Amino acid sequence: MASLPYTAAACASVRADPAPGLLNYAAVHSCLLRADRRLSLPVLALLLLLHFRFLAVAAGAHFSPAVSRLASRLRLSPSMAAVTLLALGNGAPDAFASAAALRGEGGLPRAGLAAILSAGAFVSAFVVGAVSLIAAPFAVPPASFTRDVFLYLVAASALFYIYLSAEIFLWQAVGLVLFYVFFVGLVFYMDLGAAGKAVSSAEPEIANGMSRGAMDLPVSVEHQKQRKASLWTVLTKVTRVWDWPVTFLLKLTIPSTLPSEWNKFYVCANICLCPLILLYSFSSFIPLDSRIVFLLPQIRFPLWSVVLLVSFCLALSHFRFEKESPETESIASTLISFVMSVFWISTMAGELLNCLAAIGVIMDLPPAILGMTVLAWGNSVGDLVADVALAKNGQPTIAIAGCFAGPMFNMLVGLGTALVMQTAGVYPKAFVLEFHVGIVVAFVFLLLSLMATLLVVTWARFRVPRFWGYCLMGLYILFTIVSIAIASSSG
Repeated sequence: MASLPYTAAACASVRADPAPGLLNYAAVHSCLLRADRRLSLPVLALLLLLHFRFLAVAAGAHFSPAVSRLASRLRLSPSMAAVTLLALGNGAPDAFASAAALRGEGGLPRAGLAAILSAGAFVSAFVVGAVSLIAAPFAVPPASFTRDVFLYLVAASALFYIYLSAEIFLWQAVGLVLFYVFFVGLVFYMDLGAAGKAVSSAEPEIANGMSRGAMDLPVSVEHQKQRKASLWTVLTKVTRVWDWPVTFLLKLTIPSTLPSEWNKFYVCANICLCPLILLYSFSSFIPLDSRIVFLLPQIRFPLWSVVLLVSFCLALSHFRFEKESPETESIASTLISFVMSVFWISTMAGELLNCLAAIGVIMDLPPAILGMTVLAWGNSVGDLVADVALAKNGQPTIAIAGCFAGPMFNMLVGLGTALVMQTAGVYPKAFVLEFHVGIVVAFVFLLLSLMATLLVVTWARFRVPRFWGYCLMGLYILFTIVSIAIASSSG
């Protein structure tokens, strides 16, 4: 695409292909910018930064508070919140996408398994390292941490054994899905009794950690902060200009959970827009333009128009009759805030992935390298942003637990569901798996990062040390270099 000059036929061909997301980045390059790399790369880079900022605001200002409040209201321990709220929030979109992508007639593509494993290595190494650098040193519950890492290690080892055998039977694929069900059941069994204590003790621990950080702050750092105050003020003003449309759009579509932040205009906008956005998120199952009978028996209206009319009428009635803010926080609004935050994180992560892929094509990167790097990063950027936001908001224990529960959900439920579909189609025979050395390397690095994390944190008496964050990031950089070398040589 990048090497071809601009032609009207090429532009029409790109526009004819349906865009995989909200924007058609190929059309932006080929049509709007006339296939000029000097213009396309800066424009797409700016869009990339906008997507990252959108993700950061959605995760930090909406998703992370919603997870914390839901965990508190439901009396969930950090492990229970990770295997339920975080795993579903971060992993469900990727799991469903994997199941849809891997059930084609051509069998299980090599790139699909490589993307799942590379994303798991990214989260277990890079994301855990980022959380460690932000929040370390912090303590983790010994029993739940050991359980999460060990069971993820067992699941990855079992899948590695199946892959080396070069075939998988239906009972093995079903066993992968059931193993995650067993994992969730074990978490509930172990943590249900201690959930109230874990939630109640979280806030004092966070407060103490923040106070210790404030007391340990060197005087020289304070002087440096004062000297950079003017520059920071300028940067803050620029960031506010950049953030205003992002913040405004998120407030229109994500309900605020605190009564002190209640605003009649935004609440009415939430009532009007949230049902339409949720309908759009299910458009692959229920098309937006599906015709249904509504009020008039002889006329069929598009489904989106009916939903918009009903939600608009509800918003008007709320604006007319609702005068004051609610006295207490509503769990319904918190749940809707969580769902809408998941929608925006998933949607913008997909947009970021599509933008990254377009940049890779414009720069003529080989598809194998794109699959091992760009696809894995794009699929895991939601986990990175959400877990880092939780760590910054004083919830590193939930973030660390989510770093293992989310990828395990993707591997066992997403990939496992796809394998169930594949093996069911050839039952009672086994489904043949294609061997590739790059997938073996991804398995080895994933298992190595999990074993090393388990040993180091146990050695540190179940406190995550800061130096281990640097080690994990270095390990992932090494994995990326090796993967690119293998992809470049073998294709």
